[in-house]
Amino acid sequence: MDLSLQKLTQAVSLRQQISALEQRLSTLFGGSTTSTARGRRGGGRRSGGGRRRMSAATRAKLAAAARARWAKRKGTTATAAPAAKGPRRRRGLTAAGRRKLSESMKARWAARRKAGGGATKAAPKKKRGLTAAGRRKLSEAMKARWAARRKAAGKK
Repeated sequence: MDLSLQKLTQAVSLRQQISALEQRLSTLFGGSTTSTARGRRGGGRRSGGGRRRMSAATRAKLAAAARARWAKRKGTTATAAPAAKGPRRRRGLTAAGRRKLSESMKARWAARRKAGGGATKAAPKKKRGLTAAGRRKLSEAMKARWAARRKAAGKK
């Protein structure tokens, strides 16, 4: 491909005209342009997969605005936003609840041990090995095989 200086300047001029026309189009339609033209240069919508995070203050503002819209639509006044709460308290077990849970688990384990099933420790498996008779039989079979190989090797 032959890229002369004249062709390059012409291409730059066309690109500038396109971007100027896109800006005019976006002002006419309130910021909506074609995603293909904007997407190549990194503009337009985010192409990442994740959701955009909003701060708690921004979410509160949006919720208040939504409540105001709903109230306006219904013809009532918007209720005041609830008083800002302090930091959220993490719920957990109280000492009494923990004790009660511990006692019920101990009773359950005791009942299971008494019944003799489930979580009791199994006896270790017996190690499997050859008996003396089996070892003798295997030895004789191997000796017979070796003798046959020696005999076959001698014939050749």
